[in-house]
Amino acid sequence: MANAPAVARLMDALGDLDPGSLERYELHLGGLTIPTVVGVGAWSHLGQLIPTSWSKVAIVTQSAIPGRFVVPFDATWVVVPAGEAAKRMAVAESLAERLIALGMERRGGLIAVGGGVVTDLVGFVAATFMRGIEYLNVPTTLLGMVDAAIGGKTGVNLVGGKNLVGSFHQPTALLCDLSLLATLPRREWLSGAGELAKYSFLTREVIADLNLADQVRAAQHLKEAYVAGDEREMGRRSLLNYGHTLGHAIEGFYLGRGQDGAISHGEAVAVGLVFAAELARRLGRIDQARVDYHRDVVTSYGLHHELPKGPSIDSLVRYLRADKKNRGGLTFVLDGPVGLELVHEVDESLVRQVLEEYPRRELTDGER
Repeated sequence: MANAPAVARLMDALGDLDPGSLERYELHLGGLTIPTVVGVGAWSHLGQLIPTSWSKVAIVTQSAIPGRFVVPFDATWVVVPAGEAAKRMAVAESLAERLIALGMERRGGLIAVGGGVVTDLVGFVAATFMRGIEYLNVPTTLLGMVDAAIGGKTGVNLVGGKNLVGSFHQPTALLCDLSLLATLPRREWLSGAGELAKYSFLTREVIADLNLADQVRAAQHLKEAYVAGDEREMGRRSLLNYGHTLGHAIEGFYLGRGQDGAISHGEAVAVGLVFAAELARRLGRIDQARVDYHRDVVTSYGLHHELPKGPSIDSLVRYLRADKKNRGGLTFVLDGPVGLELVHEVDESLVRQVLEEYPRRELTDGER
């Protein structure tokens, strides 16, 4: 791998992308065919992706997303709260009430313009409003483009944990305008890099060595391969949760204390990836060299792998117990001789021991 962190190379290479160079292809998810457009300037093609059957269009976004984009069709813009605070039942209810006031009906459609918070929220409201309407995803973050906006998982958070209320509801189309990434702060790039690091363990291809557009496409097709045939996450799709078990627990700790943004999703997943490798080593599934490889991949993107000092072990274990994958005990996706596997009933005392011995670090001012 190159010496410069992969996320820095992605940011530097953004200006070298060919304006107007677009890739059009289809993703096959949940038995549906999802038209997908990826490239610089893709936004101008949004109107071509909107079904002609839509009687009304509402575009949902957050105030942090700069400007109002010009759209060549009639649409109402709706702004939801900033940050992870938007992924709450109260916000979903408020959005649904706004749709009623706008005269939205079942033939209408929603367009989510934003990061994973927006696409998760809009997808959840679309899945439940009038028992289901169509929506279209326009992710504006690297995390959204490579993971959150793909696959049909929608949901909101509870105090007890992330994404504990949700539904599976596929978008009708996906549009990724890479030029929108130019406005992202470095931490948002790192958040997406956490998911790209995860994909490195789902393929033999060295994702970090690809250019930006190719990394986005590679991640989308990898996710497609795992979602196809297992939309409801009853089997193979669960492996996409690699690193997410502890990652969600870390996020849940800070969200439960009203510290939205203390650590991003991808940064938490990066910690979870190396922790899962260490747990797998303690269980005799992999050797130290494989743990070191996990650490090398994570750090190659410029991500930290140490656990933040804030969460206590008891608080993390409480969130781990609430994980949706659990079946009769703690469940983790773990590496092993045949690759990643879903492992149930992992001994809680061993998890506590690994947490106690795991390296910690203070979050910097920019992370709190």
